[in-house]
Amino acid sequence: MSDVTVDIEDVKADSDHVMVDVHGVHKSFGPLEVLRGVDLRVRAGEVTVILGPSGSGKSTLLRTINHLEKVNSGWISIDGELIGYRRSGGKLHELKEKDVLKQRTHIGFVFQNFNLFPHLTVLENLVEAPVSALRRPRGPSEEKARRLLDRVGLAEKTDAYPRQLSGGQQQRVAIARALALEPKVLLFDEPTSALDPELVGEVLDVIKDLAGTGTTMIVVTHEIGFAREVADTVVFMDGGVVVEQGPPAAVLDAPRHERTRAFLSKVL
Repeated sequence: MSDVTVDIEDVKADSDHVMVDVHGVHKSFGPLEVLRGVDLRVRAGEVTVILGPSGSGKSTLLRTINHLEKVNSGWISIDGELIGYRRSGGKLHELKEKDVLKQRTHIGFVFQNFNLFPHLTVLENLVEAPVSALRRPRGPSEEKARRLLDRVGLAEKTDAYPRQLSGGQQQRVAIARALALEPKVLLFDEPTSALDPELVGEVLDVIKDLAGTGTTMIVVTHEIGFAREVADTVVFMDGGVVVEQGPPAAVLDAPRHERTRAFLSKVL
């Protein structure tokens, strides 16, 4: 187990109404420093969209938020609870894997390649985690799963297997599966990048619907139109740092930094 040095005075147990707090996070893979002191705060019920070129650290940042990647320094909290570590003295000590897994049940993660269990039906994909990880009874879990599938427009696909679905349908199942755990925050890692263009809209519509219900979300995407329409905050990353952030109108229409302007000129 690894320790991370941190200024303990900076770790606030009471985060007010900040749901996700990323503080001074550094992450390296060998000699490659991917995150170089990232700070990010997401308030409860808000949608934050992260933009940036490939290799800017966007996906790595998401993976540190649910501790799929361990940070080298800094800290992350969800709803005031440190993720992946406990405090002792002036250091953060890594939690045991079973405790990290318990924390992850509060953090929904939707991957770009769906990550559904191919040997399970759609309904079983949604029921697996609530029953096995949270020890919830199967009957109510199946009822909730059916409601979620109806919510994402797939009520008739309960007995289908992932291979029988289109990419857009698989991603909508993945979103419903993440919601089945009633997470405090939903993370989306380029949820439409693996889809054919004609299927992108159906997935974005589901995410827009979630945004309207007050679900706290962090979305890494290249869909600028989606960011403009749905985001409360747009974050532009490059070179492992947050270059600028603010309301969509400010970042997308009047960016202050040359790196942001250069990126947008290529994608708009």
